[in-house]
Amino acid sequence: MSTQNSEAFYGHPGGLKTLFVTEMWERMSYYGMRALLVLFMTATLQEGGLALTIASATAIYGLYTGTVYFMGLPGGWISDRLLGGQKAVWYGGIIIMFGHIVLAIPNDKTFFIGLILVILGTGLLKPNIGAMVGQLYSENDKRRDSGYAIYYMGINLGSFIGYLVCGYLASDFGWHYAFGAAAIGMAAGLIQYRMTTPKLEGVGAKPVAPLSAKGQRNSWIVIAASLVAIAIITVLTFEGIVVIDPIATAQYVAIAFTLIFVVYYAIIYFFSDLTGNEKKKLLALLLICIASACFWSGFEQAGSSLNLFARDYTDRMIGSFEIPTAWFQFSNAMFIVLLSPFFAAFWIKIGQRMVTPAYGIKCAVGLIIMASGFLVMFFAAQYAATGLKVAPGWLITTYFLHTVGELCLSPIALSAVSKLSPRRFAGQMMGVFVLTYSIGNIISGLLAGNYDPSNVEQIPALYIQISLFSIGIGIIILLVGLKSRFWEALKTEDEDTTAPTNDTSSARSTA
Repeated sequence: MSTQNSEAFYGHPGGLKTLFVTEMWERMSYYGMRALLVLFMTATLQEGGLALTIASATAIYGLYTGTVYFMGLPGGWISDRLLGGQKAVWYGGIIIMFGHIVLAIPNDKTFFIGLILVILGTGLLKPNIGAMVGQLYSENDKRRDSGYAIYYMGINLGSFIGYLVCGYLASDFGWHYAFGAAAIGMAAGLIQYRMTTPKLEGVGAKPVAPLSAKGQRNSWIVIAASLVAIAIITVLTFEGIVVIDPIATAQYVAIAFTLIFVVYYAIIYFFSDLTGNEKKKLLALLLICIASACFWSGFEQAGSSLNLFARDYTDRMIGSFEIPTAWFQFSNAMFIVLLSPFFAAFWIKIGQRMVTPAYGIKCAVGLIIMASGFLVMFFAAQYAATGLKVAPGWLITTYFLHTVGELCLSPIALSAVSKLSPRRFAGQMMGVFVLTYSIGNIISGLLAGNYDPSNVEQIPALYIQISLFSIGIGIIILLVGLKSRFWEALKTEDEDTTAPTNDTSSARSTA
C-alpha cells in the first residue's frame, strides 16, 4: 500500500489520478451508450434503429444493466486469483473499447455482440478499479474516505460527459456515431492508464490470493470454455436455431439471481456458526438488501421508461433548438455533484447532535424519497394523457428526488454492508449485496415493458404502481428500524436504572 507519492493528486497518492481519469472515461463510455440503448432499440428502421417492441427493448436493457453488475463477481475473482487488479483493469478496458467499436458498426447482429463484449469488459474493470483506490492507502490513512469522494466525482463527471456528447451525436449525426464516441472515450482512458500506471507504485500488480499453477490452468480452461459456450449460443441465435425471448429470459434471470441471493444468504446465516449478535446484524442487513433491490428497480427507469417519456411526451424545444432526449439523464450526475457536499455535512451534523439514524431508517427514507419522484411522474403522465406535451420540469424534478434518494440510500447501504457483515464474510457479503443491483436492474426493465406510447392512458398506472409499492416497502423498513431503535433505547434506559447507587461518582460517570 502506498501512503505517499512523488506526484500527489490534491494531497492524495498520484495513483488516484490514474484511476480517477480511467474511471471517468470508462463511465463516459458506459453511460453515454446506456442512455441511448432503449431509444436505439425502439427506433424505427427508417430512423436507423432496431424497431423492437418496448417490452423486448426494456427487457434487454434490464438484462444488460443487471448482468453488468453480476459479472463483477467473477471479475473480482479473476483479479484476486489470476491477473491482479492492474491487468484486470487493462484487459477489461480493451474489451469494453472493442465492444463499443462493434456497436458502432451499423449491423443488427453485431450490435448484440457489442453488448456482450461491454458486459464482459465492465465486469472485469469496474470492481477492480474501485478496489485499487482503497489499496492506495494504508489501513489507518485518514485520507481514504476523501479519496473515494474524489473518485466518485470522476464517475459522475464521466457520466455527465457521456450523456452530453453521445446524446448530441445520436440526435444530430446518428446512433453509431454516438457508439463510436463511446469507443474513443474508452480508448482515451486506456492510453492515459498505460502511460501513468507507474504512479500506482505496484498497487494491484499481482493477485492478492493467487492460485497454484494447476489451479490457474484449470481456471483458464473453465473461463475459455464459458466464452466458447457464449459464442456458440450467440451464433445459434443469429442463425435462428435457438430462439431467445428477451422478456422470458429476463424473468428467469431475475428469479435465478434472487434464488442465488437467498440461498447464499441462508447458508451464511444458518450454517456458519455465527454468534447471536452477528445474526441480528445480518437480519438488519437483509432489510437493507431488500430496500436496495426495490430502489434500483425504480431508479433505473431513468434509462428506460423515463427516457421514453422524455422522447415521446416532453416538450424539448427551446426556441428553435430541440434538447436531445438523452440530455435529461445528466440531471442525476449534476445533482450528485451539487448535493454530495451538503449530504456529507448533513450526516456529520446530525451525528454531532447524537441523533444518528440507523442504517435501515436512512435507507427507508431514501427509498421513499425515490418513490415520491414517481408520484411526480404520475401527474405528468396524466397531463400527457390529455394529448399535451409536458414541461421538462417534471422530469428534472423526478431526477432531483431520485438523486436525493440515492444519496440517502446508496452510500449508506455500502457502509452498512461493511459494518454489519461478519468480518470473516465481509468480501462475500459485498458480493451478495451487489446481486441486489442486478435483481433491481432486471426488474426495472420488466416493469418498463408496461410503458406503451400507443396507450398513454395506462402510463400513469405504471408510475403509481412503482411509487406505491416502493413507498410501502419503505414504510415497512422504516417501522422496523424505528422499532429497533426504540428497543435499543429502552434497553439502555433499563441498564441505567439498574446501575449501582451506593457509589455516587460511579453513577454520575455512567450517566
